[in-house]
Amino acid sequence: MTQAQAKDQETTQEKTPQQHHQKAAEHHEQAAKHHKEAAKHYESGDDKTAAQHAHIAHGYSTQAMEQEMEASKKYAKMQGLRK
Repeated sequence: MTQAQAKDQETTQEKTPQQHHQKAAEHHEQAAKHHKEAAKHYESGDDKTAAQHAHIAHGYSTQAMEQEMEASKKYAKMQGLRK
């Protein structure tokens, strides 16, 4: 595990479910921005740039899902459903 990964994991452990939801929302907003850019570029015939934006959007969507999962895990732990 790299130093950056260890720091991210440590930061994730300290976040509240609400903070995870906020980060998920931010990632979804970035994904939407890049999806809109991809659509514009596809429409103009610039498939390469469109694909780049689509790829970036996918990355943000993945990060959002990870934050959502962390929030769910913390809710479960708070409710005694998970150790």
